[in-house]
Amino acid sequence: MLKHCLFGLLLTATTFMSHAEEAQPANSTNANTAYIIDNLYTFMRSGAGKNYRLLGSVDAGTQLTLLSSEENGFIKVKDDKDREGWVEAKFISQTAGLHQQYKTLSSEMSTMQEKLRQAQIELPQLQEQTQTLTDQNQQLSAQITKLKTTLEQERVQKQAASSKEKRQLLTYGGAIAFLGLFLGIILTIVLSRRKRYEGWA
Repeated sequence: MLKHCLFGLLLTATTFMSHAEEAQPANSTNANTAYIIDNLYTFMRSGAGKNYRLLGSVDAGTQLTLLSSEENGFIKVKDDKDREGWVEAKFISQTAGLHQQYKTLSSEMSTMQEKLRQAQIELPQLQEQTQTLTDQNQQLSAQITKLKTTLEQERVQKQAASSKEKRQLLTYGGAIAFLGLFLGIILTIVLSRRKRYEGWA
C-alpha cells in the first residue's frame, strides 16, 4: 500500500510540472486577489491618476489585494510589501501569471518531495514492522492451533474416563446384586434347615 502512495506522489508531482501553465494558486479564487501581468513592471501611485505622486514600482507577477473598484482607469491595491496605492487597471489580472504559478508549483513540489523523502525513510521501518507483525501472527496462530489440539485431546480423555467410570459402576452394581442374591439364597437354605432340625427335636 505504501508503494502505491509513493507512486501516487510521484505521479501527482509530474502532473503538476506538466500543467504549470494551466495551474492556479489556491488563493486565486478570492475575489479580492489579483496579479500584475507578466513581462513588465508598473508603478504604484498615491491616487487614481498619472498626475499623482509615485510610491514605487510593482514587479510583474506580484500578488495584489484589491481595495477598491476601478476609478479613472486605476484600482487601489495592496502589494506583497503591504504598500497601498493605485495601479493602472490594464496592468492587473485576476489570473495568476506564469511567474506566480511557477512559485506556487515550486513550493508545492518542494513539499511533495519532502513528503516523498520522508516516506522513503519510513518505508524500511514499515516493512520491518510488517515482517515483525507477520511473524507474531504466525506464532499466535501456531499457539492457537496447539491449544485447540490440547483441548480436543482433553475432551476425548474426559469422554473416555466418563465411559470407563460408567462401565465400572455397572460392573460393581452387577457384582453387588449377584452377591446379594447369592447371600439371600444361602440364608434361605440355612433357615430352612434350622426349622427342620428344630421340628425333629
